[in-house]
Amino acid sequence: MTGNSWEHIPDVLRPIDIKEILNIGQTQAYDLIHSNQFHYIRIGRKYLIPKQSFIDWLEGNGNE
Repeated sequence: MTGNSWEHIPDVLRPIDIKEILNIGQTQAYDLIHSNQFHYIRIGRKYLIPKQSFIDWLEGNGNE
């Protein structure tokens, strides 16, 4: 998935979005977020993931 195929995804992802994109459970989504493999911001109890950071991680960009 590259380029235009990501346009339907919001600019800021939530754990529920990660869960749905990867077709994983809620616990696995939070475990992935806490693994620090991509950037996230925590505001109170909310976790926010910048779309580009997640896409870069998913496509293997910049972490090699």
